[in-house]
Amino acid sequence: MKKQTGKTRSPWAWVPTMYFAQGLPYVTVMTLAVVMFKDLGLDNNQIALYTSWLYLPWVIKPFWSPIIDLIKTKRMWVILMQTFVSVAFAGIAFSIPTTFFLQTTLAFFWLMAFSSATYDIAADGFYMLGLSEGDQALFVGIRNTAYRLATIFVEGGLVVLVGLMAKGSIIPGWEGNYVVSWSTCFFLLAAIFAGLTIWHSIGLPRPTSDTSRENVSFGQLMKDFIMTFVDFFKKNDIGLALFFILTYRLGESQLVKISIPFLKDATEVGGLGLGNEHIGMIKGTVGVIALLLGGILGGICISKGGLKKWILPMALAINLPDLLYVYLAYAQPDNLWAIIGCVAGEQLGYGFGFTAFTLYLVYVAQGAFKTAHYSIGTGLMALGMMIPGMFAGKIQMAMGYPMFFIFVCICTLPGILASILVMRRIPASFGIKLKEEK
Repeated sequence: MKKQTGKTRSPWAWVPTMYFAQGLPYVTVMTLAVVMFKDLGLDNNQIALYTSWLYLPWVIKPFWSPIIDLIKTKRMWVILMQTFVSVAFAGIAFSIPTTFFLQTTLAFFWLMAFSSATYDIAADGFYMLGLSEGDQALFVGIRNTAYRLATIFVEGGLVVLVGLMAKGSIIPGWEGNYVVSWSTCFFLLAAIFAGLTIWHSIGLPRPTSDTSRENVSFGQLMKDFIMTFVDFFKKNDIGLALFFILTYRLGESQLVKISIPFLKDATEVGGLGLGNEHIGMIKGTVGVIALLLGGILGGICISKGGLKKWILPMALAINLPDLLYVYLAYAQPDNLWAIIGCVAGEQLGYGFGFTAFTLYLVYVAQGAFKTAHYSIGTGLMALGMMIPGMFAGKIQMAMGYPMFFIFVCICTLPGILASILVMRRIPASFGIKLKEEK
Protein backbone atom coordinates (compact mmCIF):
# COMPACT_ATOMS: atom_id res chain seq x y z
CA MET A 1 0.00 0.00 0.00
CA LYS A 2 1.34 3.42 -0.88
CA LYS A 3 2.33 5.60 2.04
CA GLN A 4 0.37 8.76 2.52
CA THR A 5 2.04 12.13 2.21
CA GLY A 6 1.21 15.52 3.63
CA LYS A 7 -0.75 16.25 0.41
CA THR A 8 -3.26 13.45 0.98
CA ARG A 9 -3.88 14.00 4.69
CA SER A 10 -5.79 17.11 5.71
CA PRO A 11 -3.83 19.25 8.22
CA TRP A 12 -7.08 19.68 10.14
CA ALA A 13 -6.86 15.99 10.99
CA TRP A 14 -3.53 16.26 12.83
CA VAL A 15 -2.22 19.80 13.40
CA PRO A 16 -4.71 20.75 16.18
CA THR A 17 -4.34 17.42 17.98
CA MET A 18 -0.54 17.39 17.66
CA TYR A 19 -0.26 20.78 19.36
CA PHE A 20 -2.96 20.01 21.90
CA ALA A 21 -0.75 17.03 22.77
CA GLN A 22 2.25 19.35 22.98
CA GLY A 23 0.54 21.55 25.53
CA LEU A 24 -0.78 18.83 27.87
CA PRO A 25 2.53 17.52 29.32
CA TYR A 26 4.21 20.94 29.48
CA VAL A 27 1.37 22.54 31.45
CA THR A 28 1.13 19.44 33.63
CA VAL A 29 4.82 19.62 34.55
CA MET A 30 4.91 23.38 35.02
CA THR A 31 1.56 24.07 36.73
CA LEU A 32 -0.45 20.98 37.59
CA ALA A 33 2.48 19.50 39.52
CA VAL A 34 2.58 22.61 41.72
CA VAL A 35 -1.11 22.32 42.62
CA MET A 36 -0.86 18.58 43.21
CA PHE A 37 2.18 18.76 45.47
CA LYS A 38 0.53 21.54 47.48
CA ASP A 39 -2.57 19.39 47.97
CA LEU A 40 -0.43 16.41 48.99
CA GLY A 41 1.30 18.34 51.76
CA LEU A 42 4.63 19.61 50.44
CA ASP A 43 5.79 23.02 51.63
CA ASN A 44 6.52 25.93 49.29
CA ASN A 45 10.28 25.41 49.40
CA GLN A 46 9.97 21.78 48.29
CA ILE A 47 7.42 22.63 45.60
CA ALA A 48 9.49 25.44 44.06
CA LEU A 49 12.74 23.49 44.22
CA TYR A 50 11.47 20.22 42.79
CA THR A 51 9.26 21.66 40.07
CA SER A 52 11.94 24.15 38.97
CA TRP A 53 14.33 21.26 38.33
CA LEU A 54 11.77 19.97 35.84
CA TYR A 55 12.64 22.93 33.58
CA LEU A 56 16.04 21.35 32.92
CA PRO A 57 15.07 19.29 29.83
CA TRP A 58 13.87 22.47 28.10
CA VAL A 59 17.15 24.20 29.08
CA ILE A 60 19.35 21.52 27.55
CA LYS A 61 17.15 20.25 24.71
CA PRO A 62 19.32 21.99 22.05
CA PHE A 63 22.10 19.57 22.98
CA TRP A 64 20.26 16.47 21.75
CA SER A 65 18.37 18.03 18.86
CA PRO A 66 20.97 16.73 16.32
CA ILE A 67 20.10 13.16 17.32
CA ILE A 68 16.47 13.74 16.35
CA ASP A 69 17.63 15.17 13.04
CA LEU A 70 19.98 12.25 12.35
CA ILE A 71 18.13 9.13 13.52
CA LYS A 72 14.90 7.86 11.95
CA THR A 73 12.03 10.27 11.11
CA LYS A 74 10.33 13.15 12.90
CA ARG A 75 7.09 11.16 12.70
CA MET A 76 8.68 8.28 14.59
CA TRP A 77 9.99 10.62 17.29
CA VAL A 78 6.57 12.27 17.68
CA ILE A 79 4.82 8.94 18.28
CA LEU A 80 7.62 7.53 20.48
CA MET A 81 7.65 10.58 22.75
CA GLN A 82 3.86 10.56 23.00
CA THR A 83 4.07 6.94 24.11
CA PHE A 84 6.57 7.86 26.83
CA VAL A 85 4.34 10.71 28.01
CA SER A 86 1.37 8.32 28.21
CA VAL A 87 3.47 5.97 30.35
CA ALA A 88 4.52 8.89 32.57
CA PHE A 89 0.90 9.96 33.15
CA ALA A 90 -0.06 6.41 34.10
CA GLY A 91 3.03 6.05 36.30
CA ILE A 92 2.13 9.18 38.27
CA ALA A 93 -1.44 7.95 38.68
CA PHE A 94 -0.25 4.62 40.11
CA SER A 95 2.42 6.30 42.30
CA ILE A 96 0.27 8.88 44.10
CA PRO A 97 -1.38 6.41 46.54
CA THR A 98 1.99 4.89 47.58
CA THR A 99 4.02 5.76 50.68
CA PHE A 100 6.98 6.71 48.45
CA PHE A 101 4.90 8.88 46.10
CA LEU A 102 7.29 11.85 46.09
CA GLN A 103 10.27 9.95 44.67
CA THR A 104 8.26 8.02 42.11
CA THR A 105 6.08 10.88 40.93
CA LEU A 106 9.15 13.08 40.49
CA ALA A 107 10.79 10.33 38.45
CA PHE A 108 7.76 10.07 36.19
CA PHE A 109 7.50 13.88 35.97
CA TRP A 110 11.13 13.88 34.85
CA LEU A 111 10.35 11.27 32.17
CA MET A 112 7.42 13.43 31.09
CA ALA A 113 9.53 16.60 30.99
CA PHE A 114 12.31 14.96 28.96
CA SER A 115 9.82 13.36 26.56
CA SER A 116 7.86 16.61 26.22
CA ALA A 117 10.98 18.66 25.45
CA THR A 118 12.03 16.10 22.83
CA TYR A 119 8.49 16.04 21.44
CA ASP A 120 8.67 19.83 20.99
CA ILE A 121 11.69 19.45 18.71
CA ALA A 122 10.17 16.63 16.69
CA ALA A 123 6.69 18.14 16.41
CA ASP A 124 7.94 21.54 15.24
CA GLY A 125 10.19 19.82 12.69
CA PHE A 126 7.36 17.61 11.48
CA TYR A 127 5.07 20.63 11.18
CA MET A 128 7.48 22.19 8.69
CA LEU A 129 7.91 18.94 6.76
CA GLY A 130 4.25 17.95 6.68
CA LEU A 131 2.89 21.29 5.45
CA SER A 132 3.60 23.56 2.53
CA GLU A 133 4.85 27.06 3.32
CA GLY A 134 1.39 28.44 2.69
CA ASP A 135 -0.25 25.94 5.04
CA GLN A 136 2.42 26.60 7.67
CA ALA A 137 1.40 30.25 7.73
CA LEU A 138 -2.30 29.37 7.64
CA PHE A 139 -2.15 26.93 10.55
CA VAL A 140 0.18 28.85 12.87
CA GLY A 141 -2.82 30.42 14.59
CA ILE A 142 -4.57 27.04 14.77
CA ARG A 143 -1.60 25.37 16.46
CA ASN A 144 -1.26 28.20 18.98
CA THR A 145 -4.98 28.03 19.76
CA ALA A 146 -4.80 24.25 20.25
CA TYR A 147 -1.89 24.70 22.63
CA ARG A 148 -3.80 27.28 24.66
CA LEU A 149 -6.87 25.04 24.77
CA ALA A 150 -4.64 22.38 26.33
CA THR A 151 -3.54 24.96 28.89
CA ILE A 152 -7.15 25.82 29.77
CA PHE A 153 -8.07 22.13 29.93
CA VAL A 154 -5.24 21.34 32.39
CA GLU A 155 -4.96 24.53 34.46
CA GLY A 156 -8.67 25.20 34.39
CA GLY A 157 -10.73 22.08 33.81
CA LEU A 158 -8.63 19.49 35.61
CA VAL A 159 -7.85 21.68 38.63
CA VAL A 160 -11.56 22.42 38.99
CA LEU A 161 -12.35 18.71 38.58
CA VAL A 162 -9.91 17.72 41.34
CA GLY A 163 -11.33 20.44 43.59
CA LEU A 164 -14.89 19.20 43.08
CA MET A 165 -13.88 15.56 43.62
CA ALA A 166 -12.04 16.43 46.83
CA LYS A 167 -15.15 18.26 48.07
CA GLY A 168 -17.30 15.21 47.44
CA SER A 169 -19.38 17.11 44.88
CA ILE A 170 -18.91 14.45 42.20
CA ILE A 171 -18.47 11.23 44.19
CA PRO A 172 -19.86 11.26 47.74
CA GLY A 173 -17.37 10.04 50.30
CA TRP A 174 -14.31 11.57 48.62
CA GLU A 175 -14.36 14.68 50.81
CA GLY A 176 -10.78 15.73 51.54
CA ASN A 177 -9.31 12.74 49.70
CA TYR A 178 -6.80 14.47 47.45
CA VAL A 179 -4.85 11.24 46.93
CA VAL A 180 -7.70 9.47 45.13
CA SER A 181 -8.76 12.69 43.37
CA TRP A 182 -5.31 13.36 41.92
CA SER A 183 -4.75 9.73 41.01
CA THR A 184 -8.04 9.77 39.10
CA CYS A 185 -7.01 12.99 37.34
CA PHE A 186 -3.78 11.42 36.07
CA PHE A 187 -5.52 8.22 34.98
CA LEU A 188 -7.79 10.47 32.91
CA LEU A 189 -4.79 12.24 31.40
CA ALA A 190 -3.14 8.90 30.65
CA ALA A 191 -6.26 7.70 28.82
CA ILE A 192 -6.56 10.95 26.82
CA PHE A 193 -2.91 10.92 25.84
CA ALA A 194 -2.97 7.23 24.91
CA GLY A 195 -5.89 8.04 22.62
CA LEU A 196 -3.94 10.89 21.02
CA THR A 197 -0.95 8.61 20.54
CA ILE A 198 -3.05 5.96 18.81
CA TRP A 199 -4.71 8.60 16.64
CA HIS A 200 -1.38 10.09 15.54
CA SER A 201 0.13 6.67 14.81
CA ILE A 202 -2.73 6.30 12.31
CA GLY A 203 -3.50 9.87 11.29
CA LEU A 204 -0.14 11.60 10.87
CA PRO A 205 0.91 11.92 7.21
CA ARG A 206 4.15 10.44 5.90
CA PRO A 207 5.82 13.30 4.00
CA THR A 208 8.53 12.12 1.61
CA SER A 209 10.91 14.75 3.02
CA ASP A 210 10.67 13.23 6.51
CA THR A 211 13.75 11.03 6.33
CA SER A 212 16.77 10.41 8.54
CA ARG A 213 20.05 12.03 7.53
CA GLU A 214 21.81 8.73 6.98
CA ASN A 215 24.22 10.28 4.50
CA VAL A 216 25.59 12.59 7.22
CA SER A 217 27.96 11.13 9.79
CA PHE A 218 27.34 11.74 13.47
CA GLY A 219 30.78 13.33 13.73
CA GLN A 220 30.03 15.84 10.96
CA LEU A 221 26.64 16.62 12.49
CA MET A 222 28.22 17.28 15.89
CA LYS A 223 30.88 19.47 14.28
CA ASP A 224 28.17 21.55 12.64
CA PHE A 225 26.27 21.58 15.93
CA ILE A 226 29.27 22.90 17.88
CA MET A 227 29.79 25.58 15.25
CA THR A 228 26.24 26.86 15.81
CA PHE A 229 27.05 27.42 19.49
CA VAL A 230 30.35 29.10 18.69
CA ASP A 231 28.64 31.37 16.18
CA PHE A 232 25.87 32.22 18.68
CA PHE A 233 28.27 33.35 21.39
CA LYS A 234 30.32 35.39 18.88
CA LYS A 235 27.34 37.59 18.01
CA ASN A 236 27.61 41.34 18.49
CA ASP A 237 26.49 42.52 21.94
CA ILE A 238 25.97 38.90 23.06
CA GLY A 239 26.72 39.87 26.67
CA LEU A 240 23.89 42.40 26.63
CA ALA A 241 21.59 39.88 24.93
CA LEU A 242 22.32 37.30 27.64
CA PHE A 243 21.67 39.89 30.34
CA PHE A 244 18.28 40.62 28.77
CA ILE A 245 17.29 36.97 28.25
CA LEU A 246 18.22 35.97 31.81
CA THR A 247 16.68 38.95 33.62
CA TYR A 248 13.61 39.96 31.60
CA ARG A 249 11.44 37.50 33.58
CA LEU A 250 13.46 37.42 36.80
CA GLY A 251 10.49 38.54 38.88
CA GLU A 252 7.99 36.38 37.02
CA SER A 253 10.20 33.28 37.39
CA GLN A 254 9.64 33.45 41.16
CA LEU A 255 6.06 34.68 41.12
CA VAL A 256 4.90 31.79 38.95
CA LYS A 257 6.16 29.23 41.49
CA ILE A 258 4.47 30.85 44.48
CA SER A 259 1.25 32.33 43.07
CA ILE A 260 -0.75 29.09 43.29
CA PRO A 261 0.48 28.16 46.81
CA PHE A 262 -0.40 31.73 47.83
CA LEU A 263 -3.92 31.41 46.44
CA LYS A 264 -4.36 28.03 48.18
CA ASP A 265 -2.80 28.70 51.60
CA ALA A 266 -5.12 29.51 54.50
CA THR A 267 -5.60 33.16 55.41
CA GLU A 268 -4.03 32.43 58.83
CA VAL A 269 -0.66 31.83 57.14
CA GLY A 270 -0.98 34.75 54.72
CA GLY A 271 -2.72 33.10 51.76
CA LEU A 272 -6.16 33.64 50.26
CA GLY A 273 -7.65 30.27 51.21
CA LEU A 274 -9.09 29.39 47.80
CA GLY A 275 -10.09 25.87 46.78
CA ASN A 276 -8.94 24.16 43.60
CA GLU A 277 -12.28 24.80 41.93
CA HIS A 278 -11.76 28.55 42.36
CA ILE A 279 -8.09 28.43 41.36
CA GLY A 280 -8.92 26.48 38.21
CA MET A 281 -11.53 29.03 37.25
CA ILE A 282 -9.50 32.13 38.18
CA LYS A 283 -5.97 31.26 37.14
CA GLY A 284 -6.49 28.35 34.79
CA THR A 285 -9.38 29.75 32.77
CA VAL A 286 -9.82 33.52 33.17
CA GLY A 287 -6.07 33.99 33.61
CA VAL A 288 -5.17 31.96 30.51
CA ILE A 289 -7.74 33.84 28.40
CA ALA A 290 -6.25 37.14 29.62
CA LEU A 291 -2.78 35.81 28.77
CA LEU A 292 -3.93 34.94 25.25
CA LEU A 293 -5.56 38.34 24.75
CA GLY A 294 -2.41 40.08 25.96
CA GLY A 295 -0.35 38.14 23.44
CA ILE A 296 -2.69 39.02 20.59
CA LEU A 297 -2.62 42.70 21.56
CA GLY A 298 1.16 42.62 21.82
CA GLY A 299 1.51 41.15 18.35
CA ILE A 300 -0.73 43.85 16.88
CA CYS A 301 1.22 46.63 18.58
CA ILE A 302 4.63 45.39 17.46
CA SER A 303 3.43 44.80 13.91
CA LYS A 304 2.44 48.45 13.72
CA GLY A 305 5.21 50.16 15.72
CA GLY A 306 8.12 47.72 15.74
CA LEU A 307 10.01 46.06 18.58
CA LYS A 308 12.18 49.08 19.33
CA LYS A 309 9.16 51.23 20.09
CA TRP A 310 7.35 48.65 22.21
CA ILE A 311 10.07 46.75 24.08
CA LEU A 312 10.17 49.11 27.08
CA PRO A 313 6.37 49.48 27.42
CA MET A 314 6.12 45.71 27.23
CA ALA A 315 8.84 45.26 29.84
CA LEU A 316 6.82 47.50 32.14
CA ALA A 317 3.64 45.58 31.27
CA ILE A 318 5.12 42.21 32.21
CA ASN A 319 6.67 43.48 35.44
CA LEU A 320 4.59 46.27 37.02
CA PRO A 321 1.43 44.13 37.44
CA ASP A 322 3.38 42.07 39.99
CA LEU A 323 2.40 44.87 42.36
CA LEU A 324 -1.13 43.43 42.26
CA TYR A 325 0.13 40.46 44.26
CA VAL A 326 1.57 42.85 46.84
CA TYR A 327 -1.93 44.26 47.23
CA LEU A 328 -3.45 40.77 47.48
CA ALA A 329 -0.90 39.70 50.10
CA TYR A 330 -1.50 42.73 52.32
CA ALA A 331 -5.26 43.12 51.83
CA GLN A 332 -6.17 39.41 51.63
CA PRO A 333 -9.54 40.30 50.06
CA ASP A 334 -12.39 37.84 50.36
CA ASN A 335 -14.12 39.40 47.36
CA LEU A 336 -13.70 36.88 44.54
CA TRP A 337 -14.07 39.53 41.85
CA ALA A 338 -11.16 41.53 43.30
CA ILE A 339 -8.97 38.43 43.16
CA ILE A 340 -10.09 37.64 39.62
CA GLY A 341 -9.31 41.21 38.53
CA CYS A 342 -5.81 41.12 40.01
CA VAL A 343 -4.89 37.71 38.60
CA ALA A 344 -6.33 38.53 35.17
CA GLY A 345 -4.56 41.91 35.16
CA GLU A 346 -1.20 40.28 35.93
CA GLN A 347 -1.72 37.64 33.23
CA LEU A 348 -2.86 40.21 30.66
CA GLY A 349 0.32 42.20 31.26
CA TYR A 350 2.39 39.03 31.12
CA GLY A 351 0.93 37.99 27.77
CA PHE A 352 1.43 41.50 26.37
CA GLY A 353 4.99 41.80 27.64
CA PHE A 354 6.08 38.30 26.65
CA THR A 355 5.50 39.20 23.00
CA ALA A 356 8.55 41.47 23.07
CA PHE A 357 10.65 38.74 24.66
CA THR A 358 9.71 36.23 21.95
CA LEU A 359 10.44 38.66 19.13
CA TYR A 360 13.75 39.65 20.71
CA LEU A 361 14.80 35.98 20.57
CA VAL A 362 13.98 36.07 16.85
CA TYR A 363 16.10 39.23 16.53
CA VAL A 364 19.08 37.63 18.29
CA ALA A 365 18.74 34.45 16.21
CA GLN A 366 19.20 36.26 12.89
CA GLY A 367 21.98 34.86 10.75
CA ALA A 368 23.11 31.65 9.12
CA PHE A 369 21.89 29.35 11.93
CA LYS A 370 18.65 31.08 12.84
CA THR A 371 16.71 27.92 13.73
CA ALA A 372 19.47 26.51 15.96
CA HIS A 373 20.16 29.93 17.50
CA TYR A 374 16.49 30.41 18.33
CA SER A 375 16.54 27.01 20.03
CA ILE A 376 19.58 28.08 22.06
CA GLY A 377 17.76 31.28 23.00
CA THR A 378 14.72 29.37 24.23
CA GLY A 379 17.01 27.11 26.26
CA LEU A 380 18.57 30.16 27.93
CA MET A 381 15.05 31.50 28.49
CA ALA A 382 14.17 28.31 30.36
CA LEU A 383 17.38 28.60 32.39
CA GLY A 384 16.34 32.11 33.41
CA MET A 385 13.09 30.65 34.76
CA MET A 386 14.59 27.54 36.36
CA ILE A 387 17.36 28.87 38.59
CA PRO A 388 15.49 31.76 40.29
CA GLY A 389 12.40 29.59 40.65
CA MET A 390 14.36 26.96 42.57
CA PHE A 391 14.91 29.37 45.46
CA ALA A 392 11.53 31.13 45.39
CA GLY A 393 9.93 28.84 47.97
CA LYS A 394 12.80 29.17 50.43
CA ILE A 395 12.76 32.96 50.09
CA GLN A 396 8.98 33.12 50.53
CA MET A 397 9.01 30.93 53.63
CA ALA A 398 11.70 33.14 55.17
CA MET A 399 9.98 36.43 54.30
CA GLY A 400 6.25 35.66 54.33
CA TYR A 401 3.96 36.45 51.42
CA PRO A 402 3.79 40.28 51.62
CA MET A 403 7.56 40.83 51.76
CA PHE A 404 8.16 38.09 49.19
CA PHE A 405 5.98 39.82 46.60
CA ILE A 406 7.78 43.11 47.32
CA PHE A 407 11.04 41.23 46.73
CA VAL A 408 9.63 39.95 43.42
CA CYS A 409 8.88 43.53 42.36
CA ILE A 410 12.47 44.54 43.18
CA CYS A 411 13.69 41.65 41.05
CA THR A 412 11.87 43.11 38.04
CA LEU A 413 14.23 46.12 37.92
CA PRO A 414 17.16 44.38 36.13
CA GLY A 415 14.83 43.27 33.35
CA ILE A 416 13.49 46.79 32.87
CA LEU A 417 17.08 48.12 32.77
CA ALA A 418 18.03 45.43 30.23
CA SER A 419 15.10 46.51 28.05
CA ILE A 420 16.30 50.10 28.06
CA LEU A 421 19.80 49.00 27.06
CA VAL A 422 18.84 46.64 24.25
CA MET A 423 16.24 49.10 22.91
CA ARG A 424 19.09 51.31 21.69
CA ARG A 425 20.55 48.48 19.58
CA ILE A 426 17.37 47.31 17.82
CA PRO A 427 16.63 48.75 14.35
CA ALA A 428 13.46 50.84 14.30
CA SER A 429 12.01 48.74 11.45
CA PHE A 430 12.44 45.36 13.12
CA GLY A 431 9.07 43.79 13.76
CA ILE A 432 7.25 45.98 11.25
CA LYS A 433 9.39 44.61 8.46
CA LEU A 434 9.03 41.06 9.76
CA LYS A 435 5.25 41.41 9.71
CA GLU A 436 5.25 42.77 6.19
CA GLU A 437 7.45 39.94 4.92
CA LYS A 438 4.97 37.37 6.23
